[in-house]
Amino acid sequence: MPLFKDFRRRSRASFTLSPSSSSLANGHVNPDASSSTLDSPAHSIQSSTISFLNGNSKSNSNTSNNSSNGSNANNQSVSHLPALPRLNANDGSRPGTVPQRPVPIGSQSKRNSVTNGNLTSTTNSARTGVPISPYAPRVFSVSDNSWVHQKILLIYGETGDAQQHSIDGNIIISNPQDSFPTITWPVSESHFKALIHLVPGPNKLRLDFTSSKLQKQTVHSSWISINYLPLANCPPLQLAVVLGSDSYGHFDAVPERIAREGNDLETAIRKFRMAAYLWQSFTAEQMYRNKFGRRCFRFEEEWQVGTLSSQDTTSDQMRNEARIHIVRCNRTVDELRGLSVVQQDGTRSDSNELFNVVLEAVERYFGSRGGKRHYVSALLLDSHWDKMTQTITGHTAASSSGHDIKLALFGSYALQNYPASMEDIVAAFTDCTRTDFNFVANYKNECGSSWEAANSGIGGHLHEIGRLFGCRNQETGIMSREYVPLNRSFTTREPYSTRTKSQGLRLCLCQDEPTWHRLDTLRFRFHPCFRLPRDSPPISDDSIQVWPVDNGKTLIASPAGIAFIEIFVDDAEICKSFLEYVDGDFGNNAVPKQITLTETEIRQHAPESAKKNRKVKLLIYSGGLNTHTVDDVNQLKTKYSIAKLPNGQVGYKGSKLGQSWSADSVAKQLFLECAFIQTKLLVSVKVYHEHFIYGLQFCYEDSTSQMFGNKNSSAKYGEFVFDTRRGEILMGFYVKAALEIDGIGIITNLSRKSELFGNGSGKNSHTLIPPRGYSIAGISGSVASCIEEFSLIITR
Repeated sequence: MPLFKDFRRRSRASFTLSPSSSSLANGHVNPDASSSTLDSPAHSIQSSTISFLNGNSKSNSNTSNNSSNGSNANNQSVSHLPALPRLNANDGSRPGTVPQRPVPIGSQSKRNSVTNGNLTSTTNSARTGVPISPYAPRVFSVSDNSWVHQKILLIYGETGDAQQHSIDGNIIISNPQDSFPTITWPVSESHFKALIHLVPGPNKLRLDFTSSKLQKQTVHSSWISINYLPLANCPPLQLAVVLGSDSYGHFDAVPERIAREGNDLETAIRKFRMAAYLWQSFTAEQMYRNKFGRRCFRFEEEWQVGTLSSQDTTSDQMRNEARIHIVRCNRTVDELRGLSVVQQDGTRSDSNELFNVVLEAVERYFGSRGGKRHYVSALLLDSHWDKMTQTITGHTAASSSGHDIKLALFGSYALQNYPASMEDIVAAFTDCTRTDFNFVANYKNECGSSWEAANSGIGGHLHEIGRLFGCRNQETGIMSREYVPLNRSFTTREPYSTRTKSQGLRLCLCQDEPTWHRLDTLRFRFHPCFRLPRDSPPISDDSIQVWPVDNGKTLIASPAGIAFIEIFVDDAEICKSFLEYVDGDFGNNAVPKQITLTETEIRQHAPESAKKNRKVKLLIYSGGLNTHTVDDVNQLKTKYSIAKLPNGQVGYKGSKLGQSWSADSVAKQLFLECAFIQTKLLVSVKVYHEHFIYGLQFCYEDSTSQMFGNKNSSAKYGEFVFDTRRGEILMGFYVKAALEIDGIGIITNLSRKSELFGNGSGKNSHTLIPPRGYSIAGISGSVASCIEEFSLIITR
């Protein structure tokens, strides 16, 4: 039938392609242009159809490879990043056509769709399968559809092909799912860095590149999806501004700043909050580069007028942002400033008193109830530059990690230079305004200009936060005070430096940025403030046991696993060599519960200890960040740990708990008869105790017994009876120990545990169970009126 012949399905080859009415400047249509690169939606649909019929639809599944092979442990902070070349200056000519089209940000669907009948919808533009503009932004730091856990995400990438032809311009980032204002970030030689604001759930972000050297008719844009999951299963880092009892809440600033921004408490809160999100985004990116996933500390947030965008502040837009606590000390401003006086070179009077006053105020504010820990980063607002004496009064840079309140305290000498919002970040880190020493300080000669002062204040406070989380001084990184170039993590250009008296970097690449040392990221990996939902539940028993055994080997075991070991040579304060046992980002299950080491292996990892006469100390960390110190690896030699059993069998002494401090303390060891006499059957253990453990009595089936320690007739005792009919035997002990043995319990091979005899409120808990392949042969330690030291003797 002729009528139906007209409706027959045509083959692909029978289609005739005709040029579109929409044309480019040179009078023809680029058949590969996508809806994300051209303004016209009609052109988008026609172009994508033509591209499909011509077989030119390219796979968009290629992504940037962010990892490299052969990286070493000491340089893992940038080891997985792509090589970003340094390029020559632009010659001012219009860039030519880029020969090779760059890959899109991430994999995208090849199906064109219409949302609610709107051909120009965001979803349709984002999911088109046709190739994107040659100058569309490409993000290298995060892949499409990634999950992150912080509100402000730091990203970096390129526009166009930087290796072929670099170009300057701007990148505009918008989030249709978020009411957060659009922010523009500079592009230097085709490289960009930016901070993006996320809302919980999926975020479909659009990145638009503009340049005066490119054609106005074309929009160079790309899309990336990022999923934001706020964390609620880990303790937050609290933020606090600390004031004197009579403080007006003003901080040091030059008159021009006061006129433009103000220097009151509200301005301080905005700047402090923005600095906190910079700490978070920087640390999260560093953890990702070290292959520990998108993990970082979180903040306590509350619903309030937003300050992360300057537009929110003026329009009273409500947002969920970090809460800033206002803490008043019981001392006046003058009293606080008199407690600590700091010279410009950093030398200072004893500031411990100032720190203790602030710590007392913070404890009073948050309430230090037993067992509940608070992590607090505090800004001391009443720090003041005294021009007459050329000193900073009321300033301290200190932290404490040994209390229920873990506090990082820092002064406000550079607060005027902090960005108050995301729109201010680039300006804050590129402002070359010289510091006016009539009004503000040049602390440690780090604050000669505005951008350098911002680095000094924000980076110096981050250094103290590292101490709060347990970090020590390191060879490199933030904990070696290499935070001075912090600006390089957020900008692509660096201004002139008054500190070095030289021009800054023309292009700031990843390898130029400051870092957290690998050991710092290892601590963060297992810190409770950095936990992710997929992490294994924490193990309450994170004690570490060291067992020197035969053939010069040492067994190190912990129920929480062994995470890493720091090696110190000749009483050095800074660790230069370490061993790590972390298998990427897979929870505590990724760390071994038992490892074997020899002295030779340890010295091989510390080249500076090659000579046998050099003392080597080990600091062992469990998966719960508990530590055990071996003061000298020579102590691990078999001759110091061996113990001969009565039957000639060899036993090995484990590491001791407690401390022998009494003048009448006597070293003792007891070999259990059931360990070398097969006919002896242990039926019960009696424990003599009060607030300490006085003695242990091991009772056998033949009515004989053995005693370790004292019975102390005035003490009470408890007895634990084994179910010998079921083959129950002694497997180990769980111990509460400080200066002496406070409490002890019995563990059997049937996973039964006795009650804890003695004082059960001690904080230091230890589980003593022989490593695999060994059993209990006896007990060793020291005894005075009570048991002061306690360890196991094991045998094969």
